[in-house]
Amino acid sequence: MSDSAFDWLSAAELSKLFARRQASPVEIVDTMLKRASALQPHLNALVLVDAEGAKSAAKAAESRWQKGEPLSPFDGIPTTIKDTTNVKGWPTRLGSHSTDETPASENAAVVDRFLAGGMIILGKTTTPEFGWKALTDSPLQGTTRNPWNLAHSPGGSSGGASALTAAGVNPFNHGNDGGGSIRIPAAHTGLVGLKPSYGRIPQSPADAPFADVISQGVLARSVLDTAMALNLTAGPDPRDWRSLPAEARDYTVGLEAGVRGWRIGLSLDLGHVQADPEVRDLIVAAAKRFEDLGAHVEEVGPMFEPLQQHFEPLWIGSFATRLRQIPTQLHDKLDPGLRALAEKGLSITLADYARAYEAKSKLARDLALWHRNYDLLLAPVTPTAAPPAETLYNSESFPRWTKGAPYTLPCNLTGQPAASMPAGLTRAGLPVGLQIIGPPRADEVVLCAMRAYEGASGWTWPQPRVLEALRGL
Repeated sequence: MSDSAFDWLSAAELSKLFARRQASPVEIVDTMLKRASALQPHLNALVLVDAEGAKSAAKAAESRWQKGEPLSPFDGIPTTIKDTTNVKGWPTRLGSHSTDETPASENAAVVDRFLAGGMIILGKTTTPEFGWKALTDSPLQGTTRNPWNLAHSPGGSSGGASALTAAGVNPFNHGNDGGGSIRIPAAHTGLVGLKPSYGRIPQSPADAPFADVISQGVLARSVLDTAMALNLTAGPDPRDWRSLPAEARDYTVGLEAGVRGWRIGLSLDLGHVQADPEVRDLIVAAAKRFEDLGAHVEEVGPMFEPLQQHFEPLWIGSFATRLRQIPTQLHDKLDPGLRALAEKGLSITLADYARAYEAKSKLARDLALWHRNYDLLLAPVTPTAAPPAETLYNSESFPRWTKGAPYTLPCNLTGQPAASMPAGLTRAGLPVGLQIIGPPRADEVVLCAMRAYEGASGWTWPQPRVLEALRGL
């Protein structure tokens, strides 16, 4: 497919063009809608597109820029919302036949923040059913594919968002992360993916199952866009009593401070995870870049015991709650893997929950104490590169606790900020992600490290392998 001059620009770059009147939101939105339409038959990343609404919003944004009155630097920038998240007037299907077309009555908090900044929401992106797994396929919407290689998955559960961003549709797209669902698809598609501190961006509905481990965020192609998006979306919301207090902070300030003198720990296995040799080698090489930047990097011993026994009661218990809300006659239409886990979750007891929360608290305390001596922890994001698109999740060939999210879920339990950055390509040409984990609530520390690494890595968009894969589509 042919590329336009706008396809691979960052939101920050587009904003500058708007300010100089060298581009307009109208032409950007038109370009992105056309690109999304051309790619949809191949990627299957979108579940809803509101072209007319987007074009109308673009005209309003263009008028504001012409008057010199943009709502934010992101006024007129197009994006999408993951279909686990409510947009007023649109259905939230969650990849499930158990849902219907009833429109949401209000926006999620993150959507309100986007709209308040003048961002234009083109539509909604694919997710596995109820966001349950680290691959993106669902009974309702089918299989989403990776623009690096259409035979592979873009990861999950924000796989639609990652596929669009990596294919040049929008500078960034919304995702959320309850066990790795921003970081894993970012790793599998060569993107920047920050899971902010828990509560940094309000969660709504805050009483949904599993809400106390989910962070909202974006999948982007640049660290600056990620920081600017956090500026736009961070801050408390009365609908989420656990959202963090407002901070008088601009997350773009200090991005260029560097990491010289920082003490950084590197764990290739966290004490119990086995990554593919190619992944390990790429992570070691990526960690070396921090040494080249003046940081002290050292491998650290086992971090903690396997977390399955602590995470699973919270995780499958939440799906059991969902199952109880779904009419029995619809159970056969659920993803079989999800249904099996949800049925297993029906046996979770109050004592199981209590022990899980006790272990969750201990893990958070232990890692906070560990960070007294280390500014960052580096680790892989996933044990493997992107698996084939038709991979059966939680199967004998792809067990969830060894190949799914073993590296990412600890930070969901602790609420720490953590990010994925491109670490390079396997011999098969598939991206691998470096995970950068920061101290509790230190989003600015993680962003600074991300930017330093970005500047040293030489990773820029568009990626030649993606262009080659998309050529002819």
